[in-house]
Amino acid sequence: MFNFEKLDVWHKAIAFADRVYVNTRHFPADERFGLTNQMRRAAVSISSNLAEGTSRGSKNDFARFIEIASGSLYEVVSQSFIAKAQGFLNEEQFQQLYSAADEQAGMLSGLKKSLVLD
Repeated sequence: MFNFEKLDVWHKAIAFADRVYVNTRHFPADERFGLTNQMRRAAVSISSNLAEGTSRGSKNDFARFIEIASGSLYEVVSQSFIAKAQGFLNEEQFQQLYSAADEQAGMLSGLKKSLVLD
């Protein structure tokens, strides 16, 4: 087992990416290389950066990868607002993504705080 597999936040990030994939599956075909791709790449980046961060030699290095993962999460949230405004996500889908992102953000913040020494 790899170290990142022990992290609840990594498992949540995998589930979040899955939710993004499911919700973007029915976006218009002309968004395939636009919003669909952007949201999916950002969602995948969250778990990927957590995994990569666990391989780093210091807590501060790992904390930096958590910051990057957080940035990717925020990208998905912003992109979800656009998708909702364009009618690609309905209110329920948007709220589910938003709620999952909010939970994920809290977990990422908590993990980072546990690593960084003041």
